[in-house]
Amino acid sequence: MKRIGVAVCDETQSVTRTLPRIERASWKKLLIAVKDIVKDSDAVGLVIGLPLESDGSESEMSAEARRMAHSFALSLSIPVVLQDERVTSYEAKGRLWAAGASIGAARDAVDSEAASIILNDFITDGRRSIR
Repeated sequence: MKRIGVAVCDETQSVTRTLPRIERASWKKLLIAVKDIVKDSDAVGLVIGLPLESDGSESEMSAEARRMAHSFALSLSIPVVLQDERVTSYEAKGRLWAAGASIGAARDAVDSEAASIILNDFITDGRRSIR
């Protein structure tokens, strides 16, 4: 995963907003960036998208997401959970285009827009909460 979308929600877990995506150069730089976001947003948990195949089976990307979640869980003092991210990139592109974003602007924003969808799906999926 070279580009990592980022989104946060308010403390009532009712409104999500996107943040600039993170360009992953190394694990250390990624961890520092995520720690800064956690601190700046007073995050109480971290939701990581789990890329699954259309039939729900796991892939190599799923294994990478699981490894990343495990590493974050060891490095952060907040819960880390995985959320199915199937079709979120397509949905994100559709939202951005519907909002009038150019192809280039949509390409730059799609990862964080997808992260917002993943976070919202986590929150609304049975009204789960990390608190």
